[in-house]
Amino acid sequence: MSSNGAPWVIVAGGFHAFGGMDKANAALAEFLLDRGTAVHLVAHRGGVSPSLASRPGVTVHQVPLPAHSFLLGGPLLDRRGRAVARAVSATHPDARVVVNGGNCAWSDVNWVHSVHEAWPCVDDDAPTWFKVKNRVTKRLARRQESRALHGARVVIANSERTRRDLLERLGLPAHRVHTVYLGSDASVGPASPEERKRARQWLGVEPDRRLVAYVGTIGYDRNKGFDLLWSAWRRLHAQHGWGGAVDLVVAGTGGAERAWRAEIERAGLADHVRLLGFTLHVRDVLAAADLLVSPVRYEAYGLNVHEAICRGIPAIVSAQAGVAELFPTALRHLLLRDPEDIAQLADRLLRWRANAERWNERFAALGARLRSYRWQDMARKMVETVEATAS
Repeated sequence: MSSNGAPWVIVAGGFHAFGGMDKANAALAEFLLDRGTAVHLVAHRGGVSPSLASRPGVTVHQVPLPAHSFLLGGPLLDRRGRAVARAVSATHPDARVVVNGGNCAWSDVNWVHSVHEAWPCVDDDAPTWFKVKNRVTKRLARRQESRALHGARVVIANSERTRRDLLERLGLPAHRVHTVYLGSDASVGPASPEERKRARQWLGVEPDRRLVAYVGTIGYDRNKGFDLLWSAWRRLHAQHGWGGAVDLVVAGTGGAERAWRAEIERAGLADHVRLLGFTLHVRDVLAAADLLVSPVRYEAYGLNVHEAICRGIPAIVSAQAGVAELFPTALRHLLLRDPEDIAQLADRLLRWRANAERWNERFAALGARLRSYRWQDMARKMVETVEATAS
């Protein structure tokens, strides 16, 4: 393997294709390897994809994840990340070290995928034990985030929304914070007719029915907004006979999944709302779908929306999400200005159903633009930013 400068250390929970942060960190590692730079990956055990771990130039440092708990595993990742960073930097003083938010207190590059200080707990209806855990976890995350970010030499934000939160809520100096948007997988594009047919057969969706997709958690914390979509969905069924032509598929799981299944059964909508739970087949869900809905209360970026549009389907998303910044002026009136406004969400869904083909046409240009900016482009921009600001 050829050498291109000092090695990089990247500290992250995972490096694989099954989560937004994990995809981004894996893409950075792949780019560095492609240009001949050795990388040290500090991750939880099993968190590095085999294809990446087996590449020449990769050293994987595995960290336990006790009881599959990130709360318990977090301090171990922080400690191991700092140890690896110290060891590599002692041998290579010009080594770069990338951490994610508050996951490791190291004073070099901090790549921020969400800002806990701007991310509230939305759990009023959750069990008491969950509320206590949620608030303790949030308090700890905010403290670690503040410590790590104020000590960072350079900070990379995944959207302008994230950058604003870092400047306004954490008081970081503007010259240290740079925005680099997330990229796209070269293999993700509009589904072919054959792919769409197979995906809809897998889901059991009739050819003449519209399918709306929700991709996100359905836990006790309702930040992702499934409860808002459910309220709008029930209203549409009651007032507009929505069940006659439109189904909903939910790709995601969480602690409240069983409660949601019971709620859907009680409402008599089990034939029209399908909960898939955790699935590795989100690409197939998007191939089958006609629309993605993401009424998030807080979202630093929104890779689910990004990938849906790349797959050739339109999306309804909250204006507060980072990905909404990439919507052209002609589409911004479709954004949800207030995700708590159920009437507005229901209205957007009705407008889509009345003219779905036109919505596809209107989102096509945005999809092409997003697809043209690949994960490699994101990684290149990030590396250039980091190296341009090296002390």
